[in-house]
This record gives sequence, structure tokens and C-alpha cells, in this order.
Amino acid sequence: MYIYKVAVIGAGTMGAGIAQVMTYAGIPVVLKDVNQDAVDRGIKTVRHIYQSRVDKGKMTATEMEQKMALVTGATDYSGFSDVDLVIEAIFEDVSVKQKLLTELESVCPESTILATNTSSLPISAIAAKTKRPEKVIGMHFFNPAPAMKLVEIIPGMATSEETLSDLILFSESIRKIPIRVQECAGFLVNRLLLPYLNEAALALEESTEGVAAAQKIDQAVVAFGMPMGPFTLLDTIGIDVSAKVADILYDAFGPRMKPANILDALYKSGRCGVKSGAGFYEYQGEEKGALQAILQTVRRGQPSSQAFSVERFILPMVNEAVIAFQEGVASANDIDVAMMAGTGFPQDKGGPLHYADQVGIDTVLSDLKRLTTQLGERFWPAPMLKRMVDARYLGKKTGKGFFNY
Repeated sequence: MYIYKVAVIGAGTMGAGIAQVMTYAGIPVVLKDVNQDAVDRGIKTVRHIYQSRVDKGKMTATEMEQKMALVTGATDYSGFSDVDLVIEAIFEDVSVKQKLLTELESVCPESTILATNTSSLPISAIAAKTKRPEKVIGMHFFNPAPAMKLVEIIPGMATSEETLSDLILFSESIRKIPIRVQECAGFLVNRLLLPYLNEAALALEESTEGVAAAQKIDQAVVAFGMPMGPFTLLDTIGIDVSAKVADILYDAFGPRMKPANILDALYKSGRCGVKSGAGFYEYQGEEKGALQAILQTVRRGQPSSQAFSVERFILPMVNEAVIAFQEGVASANDIDVAMMAGTGFPQDKGGPLHYADQVGIDTVLSDLKRLTTQLGERFWPAPMLKRMVDARYLGKKTGKGFFNY
């Protein structure tokens, strides 16, 4: 099915960014929200994205106006009678999304694909109350949508192959990198990212250095090759969002995903990151001691001056990548592409599974066993690593690992 017209519901930062992506590809878009002020702000955001391109000399003012002419604002469903794809980017609540999709069924053609931009909620549950669950699918854009190339495509249990194929082809046509992901909590990128972020938070809780430790960890991870450190990233994503996703993953996967206490404590204190002016770092002047005071209330046991290694943060991501691969969540190549495109995992290291092959599967297994002894069972190695070592699939040094060399 060719997609000629798209509707985006939710004119916030993400919805407006998705609308800009569509118009940039030459596709007419209806941008809907609950009131005109919200719609106007969304359209203003789309214009701002284009204006930045004009200011950088990447397009002319005339071209910008041509693209802007493709956006139509709406507070009702009057423009939905001929849409081929609806992408909802509203509040992260299953029941709210279910209600919206049942409304869409009554105003959209039967052929319309109903996509949810959820970052962690189950697609099958969202589709469960609809009359055509075969048309419901996850289409998870990453923020900022205009800049981030990755899109996770997540079929639910009832999603048809036709719907899946149509959305993958469409994603490619709008210059995105679609990665098919089997439905699971956190999907792929967030599932792999959270253990890494959480481990950094746990290390901070243990440290005697407070904010200085956060800075050192961020600097070490950037030196490893990540575009920003875990605490800078948590503040950018939003502590509130991260804490909610962490709870979803803990509920799904159990003890290895148990969230660090500091995440919930920061959220409850109103330190949600950049958007609130403070998170792990301060963004509106110095407020010395605030983070340190919160750390003292959540610290588990006595603080430690033990040095940390970057491997402590990277290996949980690698281990979860192996577990996801075992479960068939995505192919080895797609896992690595997704993590490079979605998180900035260093290109020279090729993604977490290529990185494991570079380091050596035996070394990864040994390091995880050591960390399990030192820090706890959240580092328990994926069973596949043990099988690979026994079979001498050690990575580059033996010519075969997760990939062949």
C-alpha cells in the first residue's frame, strides 16, 4: 500500500518533529491536538525546524514555505477520512492509547495503518480493544525525530505481515533506518540502554565523590566513544521518562533491571533533568549540595572510593544485547545498527555485539563473571556466551563469534 497522506496526533515536541519528517519527504500531514493553542505551538515547532535549515543555508525560504504548506492543523477528525497512516504521539498510557485507537477506527478508512510511537508500552495490549488489530503497529521514532535516523518497527501479536511490510517500506521512503523488533518491554534500544544508564546511577550511589563522580563517569564514557555520558543523557531524556521506563523493564525482566534508587528520588524531588533546570547536573545556576543530599538518603550501604571501569557500564548493555539476540528480538546486525543509530554507540566498535567480538567472547564472559562476584547477579552472563566460549566462537581472534571474520 502506498502512503499518500499521514495524520499525527499529539503536537508536542515528538509529534511536531514527526510531522516535519513527513513534510520534508513531501507527504501531506494533518497535525492534531486537543486545542488550537497546542496545534499552533506544534506548527510553530515545525516552522522552527525548517527555519534552522534556512539559517544554515540548507534550504531556501521558498522551499520552507512549500514544505509548510503540507502541514494542516486540526482539533477534530474532519481531515482523517482519507489518511493512509496515523501516528499517535500522545501520553504514555495504555488505556488512553486504546481509547484513541478505537476513536480512529470510526473516522479512518479500513485500510489505514494505526501506528503508536510508544517507547515501551506493549503493542498487543494497545491493539487489544480495537476491531482491526492487524492494522495496529509500533513505530518508535527517536528524539529529535528530524535528526535521528532510526525507527523501531514493532508488530503486535495480531499485526499483519502486510502492515509490517508497508511500514518498513514507508520508513525507508522517508529516509529513516527501520529496524524490525519483536515485541518486548522496552523494545530494543531502550531495553539495552537502560541497564547501562542504571549501572552508572548505581555506581554514583556507591561513590563518596557525589557530583564529581558523575562527571568522571561521563568523561570516561565519552572517552570510550559514546556521544555523551550516561548522566548527561539521563538529564536530556528526562529523569521522569527514564524512571518510568526503568520500572516497566524491572516489571518485565526482574532483578537484573532493578532501578537505582536515585532515579525515583530525583524524580520525586522535581529534578527531572534539563527541562526542569536540574537533574544529575544543575542547569539554572549552582545549587551545591542538592544532589549530594539526595544521594545520602538513597545510598545502599557504605559509600565506596573504589575506582570504576568503563566496562562496568558497557558490559550490561552488551550482555542484554546477547539476551535479546537469544530471544530473537532482532538479528545481530540489526541490534548493532540500532544501537549505533539510536544511541551513538561508537562506529569504530561496530555496536555491542561487534564490540564483544573485538574484545573476545571469552573475555566478556570472564569480566561478567568477575562483576557478578563483585557487584551482584545483575551481571549474570547470558547463557549464549557460555555456549559460544565452549564452542570456541570467541570473536575476531578465532574468525567467528556473533559475526564471521
